[in-house]
Amino acid sequence: MSAGRESYAVGCISCADEAIAMRVLETAPALEPARCADASGAVALVLLDLVDAGVGDEVLVHGGVAIARTVAP
Repeated sequence: MSAGRESYAVGCISCADEAIAMRVLETAPALEPARCADASGAVALVLLDLVDAGVGDEVLVHGGVAIARTVAP
């Protein structure tokens, strides 16, 4: 890398996946996955243990784990 130039990965530096925005549809007890849906309506089970999120919140999901809660503009 040349001086003054930075390189940014498009996805995760470990696995190259990208975080996906999903909306929480239904929560579950701690350490159990919640039901979430992406923009296309596809439903997935997601662990919410790292974020403070509830039904209706939008989260960024990576590897089946919510890593951040997004804030509406």
